[in-house]
Amino acid sequence: MAETNRIQLPNAASAIALAGDREENLKLLARQTGANVVLRGQELLISGTANQVDLCSRLVRSLADLWQAGISVSSVDILTSRHALDTQRQDELKDLRQDVLARTRRGEEIRAKTFRQRQYVQSMRTCDLVFCTGPAGTGKTFLAAVLAIQALLANQYERLILTRPAVEAGEKLGFLPGDLQQKINPYLRPLYDALYELTDPEKITSLMERGIIEVAPLAYMRGRTLNHSFIILDEAQNTTPAQMKMALTRLGFRSRMVVTGDTTQTDLLPHQPSGLEVACKILQNVEGIAFHRLTHADVVRHPLVQRIIAAYEQQEAR
Repeated sequence: MAETNRIQLPNAASAIALAGDREENLKLLARQTGANVVLRGQELLISGTANQVDLCSRLVRSLADLWQAGISVSSVDILTSRHALDTQRQDELKDLRQDVLARTRRGEEIRAKTFRQRQYVQSMRTCDLVFCTGPAGTGKTFLAAVLAIQALLANQYERLILTRPAVEAGEKLGFLPGDLQQKINPYLRPLYDALYELTDPEKITSLMERGIIEVAPLAYMRGRTLNHSFIILDEAQNTTPAQMKMALTRLGFRSRMVVTGDTTQTDLLPHQPSGLEVACKILQNVEGIAFHRLTHADVVRHPLVQRIIAAYEQQEAR
């Protein structure tokens, strides 16, 4: 027997926040629960079997702290809430939502969106060396940059060092126009983007001029000991085993290092092993090192990105 439940939303802003762009969230709620979900003005109509209506209603209510405040609900929020309901982790879900890591320059809240992301954040707060692998859009670099900037501004570290191997440049780097900084900028752009989300460009420029924030290719780390520093090694799948060993052994006193990468998108030559994969195998049982693997379920970009990554993963598994 079909049932219908009506949920009255407090205002138009909450209705927009819950429905999402082109009502994509309502479609996802329907796919996740089997219920029929329709928004009429500020009234949400949920119909279907008793079980479908009950599940969908609980799922919508579990998102209430977001849509009631007019905070846009994402597909990841819905999937994480569904996972919390299935695994009886509602209390943990509440903690996840309340743990606001920072605010962007536009005032938007930055927080872990999934349980795996939150575990990653917790490791970065407590471990001196953290590895995080996963596909594009899972927040590997961005979350690390958020915590690093906050720790730097709180004077927990003296320097923030952002580095990545400029594999694409190779020996051609010298032929690019401009000085060294201009030559390497294209390869470090994702790191800059994360910084600019959090801090005024003028402040970033000032910190870089004073050497407090350093953005450089991995090759420039050789021979150094990085004390009192928060180090982010990005795109680590493009390191060779020798480069990875060199990078890891730069870690000095009162320093923290986060290593991120996507092992499915290496730009190394076919016969070259990835330093990231090798390090994860060698160091797996070393005390004091944390390892995290994010998946397509942790993607916080356009919902289509999740489906693209899932399709590739299915193809690779065949």
